[in-house]
Amino acid sequence: MSSPRLVQVNMAEFCEATDLSVAYVIEIVEHGIVEPVGTSPESWRFTDYELALAKRASALQKDLELEWEGVALALDLLEEVQQLRAENQMLKQRLGRLVQTP
Repeated sequence: MSSPRLVQVNMAEFCEATDLSVAYVIEIVEHGIVEPVGTSPESWRFTDYELALAKRASALQKDLELEWEGVALALDLLEEVQQLRAENQMLKQRLGRLVQTP
């Protein structure tokens, strides 16, 4: 079975979809917020996940008036919280099955 294809967009499509300038996109790539495939801005390809991430990063940067370094840290922490919540939910479910009386 083949893996699902991810949506990929070029720089112009990415900028249009995220409402970010090329300079901002280059900045967020330099800060590791998104990691496109390709060797230069002209050849970069972004996935749908990176589109969503860039929109979230842009909102954090504007709403909280953070520098891009702060945005990158905030996104890392938000992702970690999401992973911990998922793990906590899984452990609660397992514990619930173990504790049930027959």
